[in-house]
Amino acid sequence: MIRARTPAARPARPQGTHAVRRLLRQPRAPWVARRAVCATIAGCTGFYTCTYGFGDPLMGLYALFGSLPLVMFSHVPGPVRQRTRTLLAVLPVACLLVTAGTLLAVRDWAAACGMFVVGFTVSFAGVGGPRLAGIGVACQLYYVLPCFPPYAPDTLGSRLAGLSAGILLTAAVDRLLPAEPPPVPYRLRLADATAAVARSCATAAEGEQDTRAAADRALEAARPSRLPPTERPISPSARDRALNHTRAAVRHVRDQLDRLYGAPGGPPAAGPEAMALLRRTADTLRPVAAGLRRGAPADGAAGLAAAVADFDAARVRGLPGASPLRLRQDAVAKSAAEGALLAARASRIALGARPAHEAPAGEWPFLYAAVPAPELWWRRLRLHLTPRSVYLQNALRVAVALAAARLLAGGLGLSHGFWVLLATLSLMRTSAADTRTALRPAFLGTAAGAAVAAALLTAVGNVPVFYAAALPVVLLVGFTVAPLLGPAYEQAVFTLVLVLLFTQLSTADWQLPAVRILDVLVGGTLGAAASLLAWPHGGHGELRGALAGFLTEAAAGCRAVTDRLCGRPGPADPLRSARRAMLLAEATYCQYQTERMPRRTAEPHWELAMAAGYHLLRGGELMLMRRPDGAGPAPLPPDAAAELTAMATRVAADCGRCAHALRSGTAPSAPARDPGPAPLPADASGPLCRAALRAADSDPAPVLLAVDAEAWLTGVAQDLARIR
Repeated sequence: MIRARTPAARPARPQGTHAVRRLLRQPRAPWVARRAVCATIAGCTGFYTCTYGFGDPLMGLYALFGSLPLVMFSHVPGPVRQRTRTLLAVLPVACLLVTAGTLLAVRDWAAACGMFVVGFTVSFAGVGGPRLAGIGVACQLYYVLPCFPPYAPDTLGSRLAGLSAGILLTAAVDRLLPAEPPPVPYRLRLADATAAVARSCATAAEGEQDTRAAADRALEAARPSRLPPTERPISPSARDRALNHTRAAVRHVRDQLDRLYGAPGGPPAAGPEAMALLRRTADTLRPVAAGLRRGAPADGAAGLAAAVADFDAARVRGLPGASPLRLRQDAVAKSAAEGALLAARASRIALGARPAHEAPAGEWPFLYAAVPAPELWWRRLRLHLTPRSVYLQNALRVAVALAAARLLAGGLGLSHGFWVLLATLSLMRTSAADTRTALRPAFLGTAAGAAVAAALLTAVGNVPVFYAAALPVVLLVGFTVAPLLGPAYEQAVFTLVLVLLFTQLSTADWQLPAVRILDVLVGGTLGAAASLLAWPHGGHGELRGALAGFLTEAAAGCRAVTDRLCGRPGPADPLRSARRAMLLAEATYCQYQTERMPRRTAEPHWELAMAAGYHLLRGGELMLMRRPDGAGPAPLPPDAAAELTAMATRVAADCGRCAHALRSGTAPSAPARDPGPAPLPADASGPLCRAALRAADSDPAPVLLAVDAEAWLTGVAQDLARIR
């Protein structure tokens, strides 16, 4: 009898092995492990060399804390070379902060005042972009560590030497470790979005399958609010401003395609000349996408500019028999082409093209390209010096909380006041709800880490060699695994690390973990109180007001632009206030995206409100380029000007009503699936078109100006209807 052979049973793997493997397969695992290795090598090398090699424990402490804040509490974006430059630039700032903290530790009130100034300055500097925001916590900790007793200015040399060694070791180890996979540069995301919109233009012109959904997905991926904070192009530099200008222009092109498809009759109503212009628009956007992808400026868009001029000439010839719908559709197609021209010019500025003879570098609305960088930074700082800025709110909240924590730690005589301020800084969030969410795992993790540390101190006793050997192991293993498990585990490991560190600097004491728990409780409570009392709703609470302000200023800009088109006097830049309100609204919306506020009630569709403001602002810029400083085509005849002014007044009133609804909280919770008929159908613009056509025999330019302005205003009206 032949027996069937059965495969040998494989030995079962322990469940713990499977859990560890699943943990290490997380996308963040390589980055977390690299960070742990960098902290262990740089921090421990400086600490042991200075403490045991040079016999200077204070220098060793500052060497370790010169490295840990940069690695564990900050995130320096960019490739390795750029990170090295950033770390080296931090060194003199860190030395200045340590010096200030050492000298101001003479009195509690002096240290608290210095803490307020440093906390506010460093936090508010985040308006300068992700590189400054990424090192903010580290810079604050460089002041916090030396601002506690004992007051010992004679030890400043050891402190600065240890700090310098820690920062330099961090920069060196960061360069020696294998480079982590770089994030996708923003210009590549923008290149994908530009290429997708170019394909939509081409398919619209050829009447092929609609590709607008793919363009929408690509544009959504390029929204700064959808990106991690360290990858957003939000600095005041001309490069980042031009990248945002490019994205807005490409978005404008995409919105005009929606209007071509959505109007009665669809794309055929625009006529063959408009379809040919869309093909030229696609041909212009493709090199823009290619230039963004390779990081080099693309060729100019002179061909499209000439095509727009030829298209206007064809429009003039077809004026006598053109219907209002045909006039509007042709104007929409031209607006899409002009958006592509803006995208081409802005992308060249973003990629470094600054030739003196190139008009866009010094032409409105590209004036920022010719402004010195310090002035751009000053303008951005001045913009956010308002109580409505989330940057200013966060900076004041942090400064008050840290100053209060320093006063309380000094008044209570806490032996490790540094831990109080560290807890305040690390647990406080931009809203009270998020801070409350962070407190529970922090307290539980601290208690668990303190329990392990107390048991270890009781079992081992005063054996510094053991703690010296255990510190790098806990640093490496703990900070590799704990961040992947959650904030409670991270707090537990950090508590254990602090106890292992300070037991080497003084006699081992089992009460040290209890001190750590007390300090975290005090610091976390102060941070929660500050978040509860100062702008507790964070970006969520400011978003209604910020978007309402954007729409209100955009409505005023709408009327001012119309006055310019009608030949009336007005400000040199009618859209300046709207542009400032847009920047405040964007900053608020980006912070709102990072907060985990409970959504108990339905909220307005914020992006529709932003889109309406963008359309009004970008379309207004295109209209102003027709009549810069009153030059360009002749102003409209009186009857056409009156009709256009009435239309602008109606659109501005709609915009104001939407702003009021947002501010008062009565806006609808979601966009309507079917917004119904357009609020301003093409036939409703008949009086304006007829009034302009009466002047066509003497000068056709005002006719085109009126038609293009009508298309812009009706597009904004349709956006506002979607909000309602």
